[in-house]
Amino acid sequence: MGSSGQPLTSIEICAGAGGQAVGLHNAGFRHLALVEIDAHAAATLELNVLEEKRWGKTAAEECDVLHMDVKDFDPVEHLTKFNSRMKRPIEEGDLDLLAGGVPCPPFSVAGKQLGRDDERDLFPTMLELADALKPRAVMIENVAGLVKPRDKFFGYREEIKQELRDSGYVICGWRLLEAADYGVPQLRPRAILVAIKKEHYRGFTWPAPNGRRRSVAEALEETMKRRFVEAGRADWFERWWEEALKGGVAPTLVGGSKKHGGADLGPTRAKRAWAALGVNGMGVANDEHEVDLARDLGNPGDGKWPMLTVEQAAIIQGFPDSQNWKFSGRKTARYRQVGNAFPPPVAEAVGRAIAEALQRDGDVLEPPIGDLEPDGTTWEASQAVLPTLL
Repeated sequence: MGSSGQPLTSIEICAGAGGQAVGLHNAGFRHLALVEIDAHAAATLELNVLEEKRWGKTAAEECDVLHMDVKDFDPVEHLTKFNSRMKRPIEEGDLDLLAGGVPCPPFSVAGKQLGRDDERDLFPTMLELADALKPRAVMIENVAGLVKPRDKFFGYREEIKQELRDSGYVICGWRLLEAADYGVPQLRPRAILVAIKKEHYRGFTWPAPNGRRRSVAEALEETMKRRFVEAGRADWFERWWEEALKGGVAPTLVGGSKKHGGADLGPTRAKRAWAALGVNGMGVANDEHEVDLARDLGNPGDGKWPMLTVEQAAIIQGFPDSQNWKFSGRKTARYRQVGNAFPPPVAEAVGRAIAEALQRDGDVLEPPIGDLEPDGTTWEASQAVLPTLL
């Protein structure tokens, strides 16, 4: 519960297709606004949250899906409109969480890593919103390239932290979390920043890995069995299962760029890794009812592997199954939404840690000194040795 005894509230920018939103919802946060510029992703949010009411009637009534550039989002105006139609007003400082996965290209090793010089960098906008909304906590997600190697953007990270400190926040640290450590069948390290308002800071504990990694074979068993066995190709399922069992988690799923052709599962090295898991990484399959397995795959001995459907890619990303979260648009648009998403289980783990911190009893604590993590370890010691990305 929040400070008013009501459910914890959040506003999320750069919401995409809802990966972070799904995770935070599962962690107990009720969204007041989801801001997203991409038309397909915004349509996905509207479909699930507003039309099909995946989170219930109350959530559909309280959540605004705003298809707009976050630079045009006026938080004060939005909260005024929100308060005019809801029974419980949200005053300045009442918002529990401002969250966002700001665009990653400025910091991705796959790009030019221009950082603050990239026009797509939205960290300044995020910081302005934090200063205006004054939420009790802030959560920002980005790619591993923002913090690893450490020195590349060290100065910029320090500026971001200092601006938050100037706005009255305690920096709980940048933490590099590996999605595979939280039940996602994929190697996907994400850089997370958490900050909590000084007057609400009673400590913060980063979520521990769940201790068990979920393999691609385990994650896709049900859907692959459905694809093959129901099509009368049990021989193919057995061949795929035999191959998939040899592997573990998947390489990083990529969303690709609108400027570069259709969807596939990444560069040559990643495609080889997918092949070792019994997956053809050269593209994305049509939906199950549109697939002709005999035509597309031939016989098990032909050396071909099935492509993932969008639904299966979403499973690899940690989304609920297609009955609980649907994606809007044509195949490539849907796949890009999935590939660019923040894995919901990671967002849920961090969201639960934030919720626990905001609901702690006791005296307000002094902030950690310097760059020490809340548990007393150094920044370097806090970073687990991550597997080499395939």
